[in-house]
Amino acid sequence: MHAGPNSVGGALDAPSVADSLPPATQSAMDGSHVLFILSGSIACYKACDAISQLVQRGHRVRAVATEAALRFVGAATLEGITGQPVAHDLFAPGAALDHIGLARWADVVVVCPATANTLNRMAAGLGDDLAGALLLAHDWNKPLLVVPAMNPAMRSHPATVAAMARLQGWGARLLRGTSGRTACGEVGEGRLAEPDEIVAAIEAALARPARRLHVLITSGGTAEPIDGVRVIGNLSSGETGALVAEQFARRGHDVVLLRARNARVPAARCREETFSTFAELDALLDRWLREERFDAIIHAAAVSDFSVQAIERAGVLAAPAVGAKLESDVAPVLHLRRNPKLLDTLRTRSRNRDVCVVAFKLTRGADDAAARSAVAALAGSGRADFVVHNDLAARPDQSGAFPAAIWRAGGTLVARCADRVALAAALEQLLVSEPSKPEVANGAI
Repeated sequence: MHAGPNSVGGALDAPSVADSLPPATQSAMDGSHVLFILSGSIACYKACDAISQLVQRGHRVRAVATEAALRFVGAATLEGITGQPVAHDLFAPGAALDHIGLARWADVVVVCPATANTLNRMAAGLGDDLAGALLLAHDWNKPLLVVPAMNPAMRSHPATVAAMARLQGWGARLLRGTSGRTACGEVGEGRLAEPDEIVAAIEAALARPARRLHVLITSGGTAEPIDGVRVIGNLSSGETGALVAEQFARRGHDVVLLRARNARVPAARCREETFSTFAELDALLDRWLREERFDAIIHAAAVSDFSVQAIERAGVLAAPAVGAKLESDVAPVLHLRRNPKLLDTLRTRSRNRDVCVVAFKLTRGADDAAARSAVAALAGSGRADFVVHNDLAARPDQSGAFPAAIWRAGGTLVARCADRVALAAALEQLLVSEPSKPEVANGAI
């Protein structure tokens, strides 16, 4: 992990994320066996899309369909996209032990779509068809992913709610869909998750990192209100934080994402909450760091240094008019107050005082000396274990490039990354390989 040169200017031979990952951190996804159980819902068409994507990504998929599922999608369709015969009859000739053999063959079992009837039968342990018998024979050392789809009233029925809670208590992973218009025309919770989300969740369940991390990530920019329609903000899109969250979630880590409300939403599923202002992000950090023990904090949010303390108009001071719109007849004078640095408090607020902290430093047009100085200032006093530096002037317009360097607090260049995807992979590799908090050196960068 250590670079040769310890200076920005002489680091052309620094490690790159193009280098191979250590064997211990390789994903277990290559050639994975996915047992995909479909039950009777019109959302079976989405499940077929997800199965097709899995096959294209190199997974071996066996489809099991209930009799009701075959009313919505034909066996020929499932056989066509998997290249394997569809299992559906518990008593088919020569298939008497399929409920055992398929359960042992699978690396992950997916029930998608899972109807209300299927969820309740699973929770009751009924095994009078092939799907039920397979689930009774499930090896709980392997992941079981359940993806519900149903009418909103069925979704909120006490029996269904209790069934989902019971399955989760046994160890099943529930991929909740979104609220919206369902096939029956009613609006509410019950829509099947999108195929991309389903595939991402399956691959996250299959991932076997050498060390599974509990990670808190902040993303996007704060917006400090002047009135009900105007804010002091920044141009952060949350793209970096979203891609980092996706990388960690898909590699099987437990991710909590705190993102700005207008920030990019990650494609991979993780627990998340949104914020707008500095105060809201501060409160979220305080609660999460107090309630859960994190291994790492990746603080990628662009936090405003100032918020509006008062607005002066015609010599009269007033609080920010959050619920109203200021008229433009008189030019206001904004009185700002400096916000505390959240980075300074992350470790002291954390239940894990040895939590690994990754900070971000953005400069614009900084030369090598200025960049080193900015990183050293941020990494000093034990506030961060690693600093990701990037310079706004180094990003080619419209290219998607995001040249960044990861520095260890003691002054070692860890990696250079050409874009955000490479940066996300490098951070995941780096934190997995750090079994304990790195020692902060006293030397300057």
